[in-house]
Amino acid sequence: MVGNASALIADPPADEDNIHHALWESKRIVDAALHPDTGETVPAPFRMSGYVPFNGPICVAMVVSSSTPALLFWNWVNQSQNALVNYFNRNASSTLSNETLAKSYAAAVGSSLAVAFGLATLIQKRYDPATASRLLRFVAFPSSVMASSLNCYIVRSPEIETGIPLLDGELGGNVVLEGETSVAAAKVGVYSTVATRALLQAPVYFLPPALMAGLPVLKRYIAGNPGMAVPLATYMIIVAFGLGLPGTTAIFPQISEIGVEDVEGKYRGLKNDSGAPITKFYFNKGL
Repeated sequence: MVGNASALIADPPADEDNIHHALWESKRIVDAALHPDTGETVPAPFRMSGYVPFNGPICVAMVVSSSTPALLFWNWVNQSQNALVNYFNRNASSTLSNETLAKSYAAAVGSSLAVAFGLATLIQKRYDPATASRLLRFVAFPSSVMASSLNCYIVRSPEIETGIPLLDGELGGNVVLEGETSVAAAKVGVYSTVATRALLQAPVYFLPPALMAGLPVLKRYIAGNPGMAVPLATYMIIVAFGLGLPGTTAIFPQISEIGVEDVEGKYRGLKNDSGAPITKFYFNKGL
């Protein structure tokens, strides 16, 4: 009887394993919907998990735009959504006033529209209407790289001004110095997120139009079935977006670490609860 009890403890029933798995999966889903700093629910369109289904159709509209007004309109929609994604996934340990938010949004979206309009105008002046119409489909990529990078930097730049708190642990870490923040960590967080946004644009905007215009098989198929051009582009963009987002986001973990030698002097010489010197800190860089 004792032997059977020991076996049950060593090897818990399959149902218990399933319950544990279900609980951890539920926690993972809940955590993905909550902001790690505020604990508030992030609206579905502005979560990273909602980026592909909500932003994907906008990307499709940008790629298939063949006129300047259409390109500018969808750039505005795209960068407005990007600004909100950047805002809701920032490090929210420091407050952001409505005035600062409004200025950041105006600067981010305004700069992105200026980039798109400048490229579109240059193409239309240098090429004939038929060639310009084809080339405008490729404007989405360079304009979105520059615009998304600017958008992310402008919306997140207040973090650099105020700094962000450092933690003593990767998971559930405590703030090291209450009321103190690190500008050095904020710069790392903002710059790495900007790089992520730039890298994400490559598979989304470059691969689908390049493949559709460069692969003979696809060119012949589209020539014989012109009505399939938009559905095919939509499919390729969504796939590229779905594969590129987790890949580029994983390059820089949300909870990042920074060495003690890379932060301000006030954080040096600190010790943990066991009395050992702290050699590295953690911080929420945002997504």
